[in-house]
Amino acid sequence: MPPRVDLLVVGAGPAGTAAAMAARAHGLDVTVLDRATFPRDKTCGDGLTAAALARLEALGVAVPALPAAGVDSVVVVAPDRWQVELPLPGPGLRAAVVERASLDAALLDRTRQRGVRVQEGSAVEDVWEEPDGIRVRTAAGEELAARFVVAADGHYSSVRRRHGRAAPDLGTWHAVRQYFRHVGDPRLWVLFEPDLLPGYAWVFPLPGGRANVGFGVLRGAGHDGKALKALWPDLLTRAPLRAALGPDAEPEASHRAWPIPSAYSRARLADGRVLYAGDAAGVVDPMTGEGIAQALESGTLAAHAVAAGGEPAEIRDRYRRDVDRALGRDLRFAALLQRLLHSPTLASAAIRAAGLTPWTRRNFARWMFEDYPRAAVFTPDRWRHHLLTPPGSFRASA
Repeated sequence: MPPRVDLLVVGAGPAGTAAAMAARAHGLDVTVLDRATFPRDKTCGDGLTAAALARLEALGVAVPALPAAGVDSVVVVAPDRWQVELPLPGPGLRAAVVERASLDAALLDRTRQRGVRVQEGSAVEDVWEEPDGIRVRTAAGEELAARFVVAADGHYSSVRRRHGRAAPDLGTWHAVRQYFRHVGDPRLWVLFEPDLLPGYAWVFPLPGGRANVGFGVLRGAGHDGKALKALWPDLLTRAPLRAALGPDAEPEASHRAWPIPSAYSRARLADGRVLYAGDAAGVVDPMTGEGIAQALESGTLAAHAVAAGGEPAEIRDRYRRDVDRALGRDLRFAALLQRLLHSPTLASAAIRAAGLTPWTRRNFARWMFEDYPRAAVFTPDRWRHHLLTPPGSFRASA
């Protein structure tokens, strides 16, 4: 019989490493599995919001020491091609761009420093529950036993498919990313093209004149199959994107696509002795596609729920309640706003309103980059002094 740990975490991305570090801080015996070996690429927009930066700072991951581009100015282009520049005020960082290969490797290094066992190159082959715990078999035939599992293994969660026997879905959003070099503008660009709504295109700056360039769209309504395949080369010819890239920009490699899950469901957060976190839980902002801050938060809450103890049903209920309180209200509010962005007229009007005054420009940028909870104004239990004007992260080093 294999030795049993308190918590087995499957997936060593932001959600999994946050869960492992939080569980270790509670004194739990933790093991992390990931099918990949690190550093490894993760197809992503690479953007870090103010909320993500604050959580990374709390975990001791020094983002400014990584190959990171700090963002202090954002250009938003409306569907009618009107554009506004939004400042992200100091002190400290409120947005940054870091390639996931670097960010996830730094998180994993920090996890090991906290005394967590990590097994790379360990894919999950099977998961089954027993009366007093749960067991996992890897593709190499190794068996591991635990009281609980945190499944932080992404949208196509192996744990969910093998434990819950759920069929994989294609995600709510479809996104494409390509890296470019010789990009002339160091600002971050968000472009709301009419045929992408409620999605958008982006140019996220990276160090050395590089950029992560891509787009995200809702699946369906004309965004399937051949239409999606043809959309990326067409977007690259459009004037707003060419202006953001500059005349000398050129691609580094081929583009890559990935699904984004943003269909939040409180019921799907837990099943038996498994708690789902990050993309595996669908806790992605349905308006922006941002998921790193939510992954870090949900992973931490999963560890807290297990550490608090109790029967499996108590732990599941605690986790669902805590995630719903911390993230669910903001995700539901963002889903409502997403519906408004279907209209080019409403989207253009909102962006024009954001640019009316220095105050609206500054505060719209802070709201857009999750400097405070998305639905903070409508959730009085979270009101506190300086709620809308918190300091940035990494003030000493930014």
